[in-house]
Amino acid sequence: MKIGKVIREVLSAGLLLTAGFHNVGYAQQNPESSQDKASRGVRNIVLVHGAWADGSSWSGVIPLLEKDGYHVIAVQLPLTSLADDDAVTERAIARITTAYPGPVLLVGHSYGGVVIGDTPGNDANVVGLVYVAAFAPDTGESALSLLGTLKTPSPLTPFLNFDPAFQFVTISAQGVAEAFAQDLPKPEQALLTVTQGPASVAVLSATPTVTPAWRTKPSWFIVAAQDKAITAGLEEQMAQKINATTITLPTCHLAMLQEPRRVAQFIEQAATSVEGR
Repeated sequence: MKIGKVIREVLSAGLLLTAGFHNVGYAQQNPESSQDKASRGVRNIVLVHGAWADGSSWSGVIPLLEKDGYHVIAVQLPLTSLADDDAVTERAIARITTAYPGPVLLVGHSYGGVVIGDTPGNDANVVGLVYVAAFAPDTGESALSLLGTLKTPSPLTPFLNFDPAFQFVTISAQGVAEAFAQDLPKPEQALLTVTQGPASVAVLSATPTVTPAWRTKPSWFIVAAQDKAITAGLEEQMAQKINATTITLPTCHLAMLQEPRRVAQFIEQAATSVEGR
C-alpha cells in the first residue's frame, strides 16, 4: 500500500491520541459545598474530546461536574477537518450560553486542544482554556509537527492503521492496550478500541486558523506522567509555552478515564479561579 508523504510523517512521528481516558502538590482538599463551588466563577463547561474518541471520553468527569452544579456539554467531533470540528464546538458554546447565559470554560483532550485554541477559544463567551494531556499549537504548528519534535517516535506508531480510500487513521486493539490506554482495565481498553472515532489526516496536520486563544486567555494544563502518545516531556513544554497553571497526574494518555475525580477537581479549580480575570 502506498502511503502519502503526510501519512509517512504521521507514522514516523507517532500520532496524536485521544479517547474517551497527582501532582505532589495537588491535594484533594476542597471543603466547599456544591452550591459554593457553582456560585463562584464559571458555571458553563464545554468538553472537547480528541481523535479516536467521542464525547463518552468524559463519562467519568461529567457526573462529578454536574453534581457540583456545573452546566456541561460534551461535543461530538466529526474528526473530518479542523473547520468541521471548530463548527461543532462553536455550536455547543452557543447551545450552552443560550440555555445558561454566562461565561464558558473550554476543556480539550489531546487533539481537542487544537480545537479549543482555535476559533472556539476566541469566542467572546469563552474566558479560559483547560488542556488535558493535549496539544497546544502555536501559529503554523500542528499536532503532527509537534509530535515530530520528539527524539524518538511514539510507541503507538507500529499500531496505526491507515485507510487510503477514506484518508482516515485508526489504532489497533494491541495499540490501545500497549501504548494508548495501557493503565486502564482490559474491558475498558476493549471498549475504547471499538468506539474510537477514526481521525482524518486533515485534522492531524491542521494548523490554527486564527491567533491561538491561549495568547489572550488564561490556561490550565494537566500533564499525564505516563503518556506514551504525546509524552509528558512534550506536554510540559507546551504548558510552559502557554504559561498555563499546571499539575501532573500519574496517568496514561487518557487521564480523564484513569483519574476522573482529579481531572474534575482541576477543571473546577480553573472554573472558580478564572473569576475576575
